[in-house]
Amino acid sequence: MGQAPVVKIALSGYYGFDNSGDEAVLQSILLALQEQGQAQGVQIEPIVLSANPAKTSAMYGVRAAHRMRPGDLLRTLREADGLISGGGSLLQDATSAKTIPYYLAVLKLAQLFGKPTFVYSQGIGPVNRPMFFGWIRSVFKRCAVVTVRDQESADLLGRMRLPQERITVVPDPVMGLPLRAAARGGGESPMGGGSDAPAESAPVKRTVGVSVRFWNADRSELEALSRSLALLLAARPEVRLRFLPFHLPSDEVASQFVIDRLGDHGARAELVRGIEHPQDMLAQVEGCDLLIGMRLHSLIYAASQFVPMVGISYDPKIDQFLHRLGMKAAASTSQFDADKFAEEALRLLDGRDQWAAASRAAIEALKAQAQWPAQRIAAFYKKQPF
Repeated sequence: MGQAPVVKIALSGYYGFDNSGDEAVLQSILLALQEQGQAQGVQIEPIVLSANPAKTSAMYGVRAAHRMRPGDLLRTLREADGLISGGGSLLQDATSAKTIPYYLAVLKLAQLFGKPTFVYSQGIGPVNRPMFFGWIRSVFKRCAVVTVRDQESADLLGRMRLPQERITVVPDPVMGLPLRAAARGGGESPMGGGSDAPAESAPVKRTVGVSVRFWNADRSELEALSRSLALLLAARPEVRLRFLPFHLPSDEVASQFVIDRLGDHGARAELVRGIEHPQDMLAQVEGCDLLIGMRLHSLIYAASQFVPMVGISYDPKIDQFLHRLGMKAAASTSQFDADKFAEEALRLLDGRDQWAAASRAAIEALKAQAQWPAQRIAAFYKKQPF
């Protein structure tokens, strides 16, 4: 048998910005492409468009090019045999009006060079400027595969008049991110996490992971969360908090903001620093008994490891993910009842095993489906005459 054909695929996303969630998306896509390429006899060579190509290349062992240098971008697209856009929330105009034009322009350039393009498990929206609707529709119509990470994204594309038969709803790719092999079956976390029920004579320490970010200008949501966490710690002396910053350095500052408002309870909180590789962060979440999260991928990490989660919604993407597990956010940045939030956290903390058992089938299905876009892309190139 001859050697498998080499297919160079450029990856466009929010990569190289020290955001653990988006780095987890990248790592998940790279692993899925490798697995599905091997399964179908296609050797996929990724070229990642990154804000920090040297760091991306060192971290993942792949080629990388600068996403904002026109010469690097054009050379990469000309050399590549195709382009993947995603995953993540790339096509939204809530944070900036420049985001949608950038990611669509990269897709359009690849199409002008005659390269197949693939939309990989993206979360679409919010798109508050109707002027973008026609551009998104025209670019997506020329894509070989369009996958989105929730039904709400598919519905929004439908309102943009993209034919529904062109769209496939799949999970966020991070649902398929595995622990490092050495981390599997590694026993207790450094802070004594795990699902064992506490013994009456010697309570087992339990770990609650916390992922926060700044959102409201008056920090009212973090003030309310601080009150909730103080109630949780007062009710459960065996609990310790593990703050997990997903976007460096801003989430470290937000985490310290909350810790500083816990009073004497702050002695039972730690801020985990210096985690850059997504699988290292995944291992931190896996060692928790409960995860309280504002960051979407902190909740996805928890679900993938069967750790119950309490979501704080600042964006529809939080609600959309929780909806796929039959859950709702316990609070939002605009409406936060500290007492009710603490009650929900205690309920899930005490009922971890029951939650995991009830959610297992849905989570396993999402993990399996997370491979589907990579499978389609590998199958596409398997048919091409290389």
